[in-house]
Amino acid sequence: MVTGRKTTSCDEEMAESKAVENGTTTMSTTGQATKSPAQLGALLRKADVAHVCLRLLCMASSVTALSFMVTAQQASTVTIYGFHLPVYSKWSFSESFEYLVAVTAAVTVHSFLQLLINGSRLLRKSPMIPSRNHAWLSFAGDQVFAYAMMSAGSAASGVSNLNRTGIRHTPLPNFCKPLNIFCNHIAISIGFTFLSCLLLATSAVQNVIWLSHN
Repeated sequence: MVTGRKTTSCDEEMAESKAVENGTTTMSTTGQATKSPAQLGALLRKADVAHVCLRLLCMASSVTALSFMVTAQQASTVTIYGFHLPVYSKWSFSESFEYLVAVTAAVTVHSFLQLLINGSRLLRKSPMIPSRNHAWLSFAGDQVFAYAMMSAGSAASGVSNLNRTGIRHTPLPNFCKPLNIFCNHIAISIGFTFLSCLLLATSAVQNVIWLSHN
């Protein structure tokens, strides 16, 4: 009986050691599954790839918002009390739109630099976040730019809504009817601005998760 138990125990140990060598999941003495170093490495690799893709999406979204805003301009005519008046609208006529251009340009540069750094580390198979100081710095930068994008999008939304609804108790019409191309560019730019804000917030959450586990 004793010999049989010892043999069974040895067989289990040999099976577990082979499973570790093959990179498979083993069971600990408490019955909980533990991952092999190969599996942990693969998970970390996937997380790094997701981080780089997130930076790429953020940069693409910021560039799109910036491009649509700086190309927002149109000339047309509007009718007030039967008079046909020429109107011309351009993004630089509004301080809110100028603020959005400045913020999206800054976020584009920030995302591009982060993409270069993270992409080079991914190719070298180096840790995406080498230290806690780096994680805190990245978290702070993402938070600041996320709030800036939110404020820029909100300010631009107020001006865009005024263009669409006009002003009450005045003969000023809906300017987006004669200036539909201009308003569409503004709307698309604002939409991608809020998308960039969401992506930056997601990147900040990734840094928080890393900090909580290290």
